[in-house]
Amino acid sequence: MVGFGSIGQGVLPLLLRHIDMPRERIVIVTADESGKAEADAQGIRFLAAPLTRANYKDVLAPLLQAGDFLLNLSVDVSSVALMEFCRERGALYLDTCNEPWPGRYTDKSLSPSERSNYALREEALALRRKYRSGPTMLPTHGANPGLVSHFTKMALLNIAADTNLSISRPQSREEWASLASTLGVKTIHIAERDTQVSAVPKQVGEFVNTWSVDGFVSEGEQPAELGWGSHERHFPADGFRHEFGCGAAIYLGRPGASTRMRSWTPIEGPLHGFLITHAEAISIADYLTARNGDEVTYRPTVHYVYHPCDAAVLSIHELAGKNWRMQKQKRIIVDDIVSGADELGVLLMGHARKSYWYGSRLSIDETRRLAPYNNATGLQVTAAVLAGVVWAMENPDRWIVEPDEIDYERILEICAPYLGKLIGAYSDWTPLADRESLFAEDLDKADPWQFKNFRVV
Repeated sequence: MVGFGSIGQGVLPLLLRHIDMPRERIVIVTADESGKAEADAQGIRFLAAPLTRANYKDVLAPLLQAGDFLLNLSVDVSSVALMEFCRERGALYLDTCNEPWPGRYTDKSLSPSERSNYALREEALALRRKYRSGPTMLPTHGANPGLVSHFTKMALLNIAADTNLSISRPQSREEWASLASTLGVKTIHIAERDTQVSAVPKQVGEFVNTWSVDGFVSEGEQPAELGWGSHERHFPADGFRHEFGCGAAIYLGRPGASTRMRSWTPIEGPLHGFLITHAEAISIADYLTARNGDEVTYRPTVHYVYHPCDAAVLSIHELAGKNWRMQKQKRIIVDDIVSGADELGVLLMGHARKSYWYGSRLSIDETRRLAPYNNATGLQVTAAVLAGVVWAMENPDRWIVEPDEIDYERILEICAPYLGKLIGAYSDWTPLADRESLFAEDLDKADPWQFKNFRVV
């Protein structure tokens, strides 16, 4: 296991509970001594050795043999480098985020397009094309990205059943795209509201979160990204297309953590969240794209709308006010949480029933009954990591595959006991609901500036 922060500490008990393996075969390689006491308590070897471009092969080679599994839960360690190394060693691989080496997210010598998740995904797909085969590598398989791709398939099937659409279960990406198109799905939000509250208030100069602070800040400082639908009539004034790759997504000329979006979850109702860049916004949009030759005939708009815990919202506000200079103090809340839950799901809009949210509602109290070292946000991730590891072990020679391409039923079967209540909820809500409550708007009028940089792909 590379990295042993909040997610690593939370997933280890699940791996030990569900996978029969000698503890002496497990090694944690991480950047510092954080988490050593938790590893020692479970009898797991702990090695504090930060991985760099220069040393990662030397550190990992003695530990990683053919048939082993590298579980990458780190930040600032290149996912593509580790996947290529695992292929050389004959080892399986999983991560929850496609990470670059440090500095890339804010490297001013690179264009925003080159700093994007879109670019990182294209590099992983290029590695897949470079070799014909290899042991299974499952990048970006946490809660989101990862679990939400499986939620999307369940949501599509549920809407089809509830609208009396007679279909066969899709067996290919073309059939899943056809189903989404037939249903009329225009937009998919990954809509999340975290209401967990710590007994210790956020202090000035402190960043508080329910999962990795470094991970959240890194993706928050990347350009806002979204899969761009074929139905869209207007283009954002600061929107840009990538000049390479699949063409399924666009980015905005601003950080995701400074971009607010409207969305909806069953308990919270309407909410304002952040348009944080995530790999699933690109992979789901790409997976559900229908084409006639080179012409895109259907693609939904897909993006993440994240309302983190209230302390994290205050932390982002403070971070942005300091021109994105990180606070000196960081704190992940777990044991000090006194109440709250995490609602994480997908909101599909545009179909005959208007809006449908499907996902996990998990409280902190239920989390503590289910697994140690987790809060509600963490357990939604660690359960998906466990499921991805099991699936990869059951399918050990699939080379690089994305979450959208694997067996959603098997993943949900493994995850479900740890996700609290899996809920499907219909709503009449859309992003235009109550938009004119304070000021009148002509929502059908297209302003000329909205077509800046516009072209059809």
